[in-house]
Amino acid sequence: MEEEFVLVEASTGHLANRANEVLTGADRYEVDLQPEIAQYQVESASGICTDMTALRDELAVARRALIERAARHDARLVATGTPVLGLTMPTPLTDSPRYHRMAQEMGALTNDLAICGCHVHIGLPDDESKIFVSNHLRPWLPTLLALGANSPYWLDDDTGYASWRYVVWNRWPTSGAPPYFDSAADYCAARDEIVASGAAMDAGMLYWDVRLSAHHPTLELRVSDVAPTVEEAVLMAALVRAIASTALSSGAAPVPIPPHLLKVAMWRAARDGLEGFGIDPVTASPTPASAIAASLLRWVRPALEFAGDYEMVSDGLDRLLLDGTGAARQRRAFARRGRLDDVVGFLVAQTSPV
Repeated sequence: MEEEFVLVEASTGHLANRANEVLTGADRYEVDLQPEIAQYQVESASGICTDMTALRDELAVARRALIERAARHDARLVATGTPVLGLTMPTPLTDSPRYHRMAQEMGALTNDLAICGCHVHIGLPDDESKIFVSNHLRPWLPTLLALGANSPYWLDDDTGYASWRYVVWNRWPTSGAPPYFDSAADYCAARDEIVASGAAMDAGMLYWDVRLSAHHPTLELRVSDVAPTVEEAVLMAALVRAIASTALSSGAAPVPIPPHLLKVAMWRAARDGLEGFGIDPVTASPTPASAIAASLLRWVRPALEFAGDYEMVSDGLDRLLLDGTGAARQRRAFARRGRLDDVVGFLVAQTSPV
């Protein structure tokens, strides 16, 4: 699992371009801490975990390490899909030939990349299995987006969306929900055509919400905002693994949700989050997002029980329904006094592992 974060000034809550300083010397920690495209972003990557307890521990250690490093440079670590205060445009790019080439090729698309996601890698035996699971994940992408929505603010204002990160990211030509692929060869042909078109520099720039990883033997889910808490990150990982396990064990054909329906379902999830309505993948009708999440839980329950994760996931979903997603909690923090710096303070506290 990979988690992306922003760094903010300890005194003001505005973005702090200190990733290089924060990461200098970070190799002494027994965790994988990395730069991202912007100088105010950092990323952590867990190792391969076979159970959720190990994943939770690794994510917590990585967050603590980044929090400690940031504090040494008068900065704070924040887990939010978009920054609340102080967006600088164009994006101050990390000094990397790849990022500079991206800016040259993609132009203004790189001007406001202050967005942070949560990426879950699932190890699968071969590319055909990855495509089979990817097709099974497609109908549930809006639900996973709604559950992880954590980015309502942008340019010091409420966007009216639960996940504005998803809207910003969807402007890229290779982003969004992937097509339904008939085979791994079908996927590879599409990948090669996209790279040949110039819309992606290489396979690593296929930014679909689900993709075959260009660097690992995994299927990578990229749909969700960075989770506000470690517990919510683990919840997302457990759900994604359970979907993969259920798909493989059932052998049932995936639901080929039409692209136009999936597109509007993704928009609805980005706007409403878990608190509003989604588009039911079976009936195609507007349905409370909480009810669709309950359907997902019922479908993957056997896989969750086999892995020993059912109680954790069920309790986690109940907490989200009771307390709200990250987006809803950000808005509640603002509503108390009408101050965005209160939201930043709230996010800083949430980001820290208990």
